[in-house]
Amino acid sequence: MGAMDQAQWRRYTEWPLSGVALLFLGVFAWQVIDQPTGSSAVAAESIINATWAVFIVDYLVTLILARPRWRWFYTHLFDLAIVALPLLRPLRLLRLVVLLRVLQRAAGTALRGRVVVYAAGSALLLVFVGALAVLDTERGAPGASITTFGRAIWWAFVTITTVGYGDVYPVTDEGRLIAVAVMLGGIALIGVVTATLASWIVERVAQQDEESQAATRRQVADLARQIDELTRALKDGRGESPE
Repeated sequence: MGAMDQAQWRRYTEWPLSGVALLFLGVFAWQVIDQPTGSSAVAAESIINATWAVFIVDYLVTLILARPRWRWFYTHLFDLAIVALPLLRPLRLLRLVVLLRVLQRAAGTALRGRVVVYAAGSALLLVFVGALAVLDTERGAPGASITTFGRAIWWAFVTITTVGYGDVYPVTDEGRLIAVAVMLGGIALIGVVTATLASWIVERVAQQDEESQAATRRQVADLARQIDELTRALKDGRGESPE
């Protein structure tokens, strides 16, 4: 461990942590949708707590390996929130941020197709996670309209797309905070798609402009060559004619 730096730790743990996050998502979804009781409920809660412990260990090791440590700490407060705030049940889903990071790294900046995959994957994850969170918070609240997973999915979809029909809506303060997060996530994803489309259009225009300039340069070069040949021919002709 002493020879390992933070970057190496990140590389080694990125995919295992993604697997842990997916395990957490599956168990949490089962817990919210099916509402297990008895030993099943205890098992689900135990797995969720175990995934939380894994993320705590990852945060502590990353903090220990950070150089300079204090600077990393105050510039990565969101990482601290991921392990501290999930004490509150609705905020447990912050652990899934690691999946977004993996998608973002896989997308990179070179291939536009990967960016589209990242945006689509993030949107689907946000819809599913938002539906789970709002259902877990709203179900059982007085006057709640989001009482089934189907309604929760519908609400998350119309919210992330900023359509907002208003046929179902959160009535609790926690549910409204989740709605704000889903709205902001939707706006961010729309921004990614819009920026990607704009980048593609600009690149196509630049490519066509470059092709047009290249054709013009070829034509100018051909014309210059023809003029040069004509000039040499005229000079040769004057040289051969009698004075």
